[in-house]
Amino acid sequence: MDGMSSRKRTVDGKPTSLCDLGYCDVGLDDNWQACGTGDGTNFHAADGTPLVNKNRFPDLYVMTSHAHSLGLTAGWYGNNCICAEKNTSDIKYYQGDVNALVGFGFDGVKLDGCGVQTHMQTWYDLINATGRPITIENCHWGSKWPFAPTHDWCPWNFYRTSPDVKASYGSVLTNLQSTIPYALANLSRPGCWAYPDMLEVGCSHGPHGPSDPGLTPSETRSHFAAWSIVSSPLTLSHDINNDTVMDQIWPLIANPEIIAVNQAYYGHSGSPFVNSSEVTTLSASEGQLEIFNYQYFYKPIDATRTAVLLMNHLNSTQDLVLNFADVPHLPCGTNCEVRCLFWRKDLGSFSGQFVASGIAPHDSGFFMLSTPVALSISN
Repeated sequence: MDGMSSRKRTVDGKPTSLCDLGYCDVGLDDNWQACGTGDGTNFHAADGTPLVNKNRFPDLYVMTSHAHSLGLTAGWYGNNCICAEKNTSDIKYYQGDVNALVGFGFDGVKLDGCGVQTHMQTWYDLINATGRPITIENCHWGSKWPFAPTHDWCPWNFYRTSPDVKASYGSVLTNLQSTIPYALANLSRPGCWAYPDMLEVGCSHGPHGPSDPGLTPSETRSHFAAWSIVSSPLTLSHDINNDTVMDQIWPLIANPEIIAVNQAYYGHSGSPFVNSSEVTTLSASEGQLEIFNYQYFYKPIDATRTAVLLMNHLNSTQDLVLNFADVPHLPCGTNCEVRCLFWRKDLGSFSGQFVASGIAPHDSGFFMLSTPVALSISN
């Protein structure tokens, strides 16, 4: 929490914390439970109260109060995977968890899919009955779609579209593809965002051995940009108190123009509009992934601007040609101003197309296309 609020780095010369940039929530994930101490339920008492490992977390309320003193919000975690419970579907267990959620002062909750407390409407109803604003994350790995059975049904604030992501480019692309049907069906929108899992930015490796090798700088850049252009909540998972890692990735995760793309919404959450005709094969967590040699994403930002992400999925460098006519609903038509979002630099005006030259393996070009500013002279 202290690392999230520290202003030891700068953006445009101004001391800036992660929270200043919008990363203001700290989520406590699994392993807070007193596993094996419940009344035959692993970590719940007979009345439904969840039992906390007091050796590890002696006072959760003190912890959330510290978050609030720093201007942060604090998230909890339920329907756990470590010592998952299979006999806690009774309403008293939902109610016990909600009572604890509020009593400990949490502001959000991630609801995983490992136990049997998977009825999202029950969670929603009980949480809202408390009167406390609490963000709800549906972490059921893409098994629950929003807006069904009715058009307005979405009893959560953001929801997983995929299995867990790993720190490999193939895994990142696998999870990225899982957002596409939600975007095309307009099922990712304000108050109900599709979410292909947390970011692996800054993770040199993961816990799963060879399938979790870590990301190169190019892959890291593509990963962060992709999550941004598809409107995914940006959940950091690296050690924010490791200065070496933070210095390496700070220019990326603290890029205000990329964060602004992520936060914008102008009727569409972001999706591909061009895929190559040829495919390549990458190693992924579930085996082999066949993916396009290149893939272009777009997201409208406002009435005059559209962001585009040109991704090179090959293991070799290639030039990526963007024909403006291919971009859906492009405000600038065939004559566009182009700005590089990675380097925050205007590249000039272009007619018909723009060529991103020499895009490295697994790297991307991230650009803002905008209507040229009309100039006038008055006497």
